[in-house]
Amino acid sequence: MLERELLTGSLMKRDGRSLAHNTLEEMRMLAVQRMTEGEHPDDVAASFGMHRSWAFKIRAQARGRGHGVRALRSTKGTGRPRKLTPAQEQRMLRWINGKNPMQYGFDFGLWTRNLVRELVQQRFNVTLSLASIGAMLARLDLTPQKPLQRAYQRDPQAIDRWRHDTYPAIARQAREENADIFFWDESGFRADSVHGRTWAPRGETPVVERPGQRQSMSAASAVNSKGAFWFATYEGGLSGELFVTLLRKLMFNRKKVVHLIVDGLPAHKKAVVKEYVASMQGKLTLHFLPGYAPDLNPDELVWSHVKRTGVARRPLRKGEKLGPRIHEQLAQIRQDPTLVRSFFRHPSVRYVSDL
Repeated sequence: MLERELLTGSLMKRDGRSLAHNTLEEMRMLAVQRMTEGEHPDDVAASFGMHRSWAFKIRAQARGRGHGVRALRSTKGTGRPRKLTPAQEQRMLRWINGKNPMQYGFDFGLWTRNLVRELVQQRFNVTLSLASIGAMLARLDLTPQKPLQRAYQRDPQAIDRWRHDTYPAIARQAREENADIFFWDESGFRADSVHGRTWAPRGETPVVERPGQRQSMSAASAVNSKGAFWFATYEGGLSGELFVTLLRKLMFNRKKVVHLIVDGLPAHKKAVVKEYVASMQGKLTLHFLPGYAPDLNPDELVWSHVKRTGVARRPLRKGEKLGPRIHEQLAQIRQDPTLVRSFFRHPSVRYVSDL
């Protein structure tokens, strides 16, 4: 059928580049078969609408030593070869993954395609386009992501001791005393903060209405791996005296001994706090997390949940106050022990267990 169609169009010369690979392959096979049966190459080429040299060329290919008809098969084009070898790309992965560009003399702390291109130029004396850099990073399974911020004062050895020595010792002591372990933290809230994203036409930034009057509120909470949750709201910043007031509320009518784990906020270490803890005669003990390691505190995950699902998602209505909204949301968390326990399943706090 193909031969009959090509014969009808033999009055015009064809451009082989405009034909599909499978069509060209079938044409070559038919042409060689007809020339093998005795038909002249000029006639074969004319019947297919091709230049006469085409028939002679494919006949020579078919007669080539060690090739035969295989030489007429279509092959996939290899494209332009890459300028970096696979081994060089793997070296780039080792240099980029988990490393800071400033380690290589750059004055910027985040990897961009431009910086990667400069590193390739420096190390391999090869110039690549930004598109090629992006393709290479994709092959290396690297994607652009928003990094987590971590203080450079962070002490990895202190964090390791906390995970493997300090906290297990606190947990053993709490078990011997039949005591409770709580993690404590404070946070601030604003009525005009908006978290998350929403859909809108491309190029048209959406507008979220919020109260024009600024409202702020602070809160403290204590969370337990068994699902217990305590909270209190207050205005302004935390002082040593206010911390003691909140501790009194936490300990009111509490029968069990409490081991309370807090961060190193100055208000937590004031003399008035030490005096109050001493007055509790062992019923309350404070333990301090390593510095600059908020990820060790599961109560941080409580605040993250509150800020992602509360006022930031549903702004205050006209006449509505921030304080009652925050109190309501924290009260809902207190009534959901399953949710509270879920905060302790995060990878950063899985070390927490009441042994």
